[in-house]
Amino acid sequence: MPPRYVHTIEQELFYEYAKLMSRSAFNGAINYGFVTDRFEALVSGAITMSGTIREWQRERELPDACVFCGAKDNLTVDHLIPWSRGGNGSSDNVVFSCKSCNSSRGDRGIFQWLGLTKKNKLHRVVAGKYLKELYKMHKEMGTLSVSTRTLDTLCKNCKNPQTCREWGTIGKLTSLCLESVF
Repeated sequence: MPPRYVHTIEQELFYEYAKLMSRSAFNGAINYGFVTDRFEALVSGAITMSGTIREWQRERELPDACVFCGAKDNLTVDHLIPWSRGGNGSSDNVVFSCKSCNSSRGDRGIFQWLGLTKKNKLHRVVAGKYLKELYKMHKEMGTLSVSTRTLDTLCKNCKNPQTCREWGTIGKLTSLCLESVF
């Protein structure tokens, strides 16, 4: 669950991205003071999410292995946002995944598939690409400003209602909301 200062879809995206920045700066750890600072800088526009070129350069540093489990065999191209949920074939939306992880995930969003705690272990480059794709899709749909007060506008078209019920997050702004309408 995000902290109380996160009120909109855009802020939830920035909060998740600030956690990625913390993991990068603190050797995998989430330093919540740092997260708050980076979140505020993202919201104010003092900093932005890294650009496509920088992410492409960092992605070149990844081994040829499944980005989810590290397997080196039976690699496939996996769409971070699946075709069936509005994703595209751009390099910003694809990663290497083993056949097992790819089929296990199916057309679910990464956060839904990994769960609310395991998502924080997702490789930083992959998570960054995913958050930027989600940001782009929410911007195109005009849903970045959906807030905790207007969350029902997303909930009525949500593709994850069973997951929200299982995790007790119905009506709450979480990372599941970021992928709920795709």
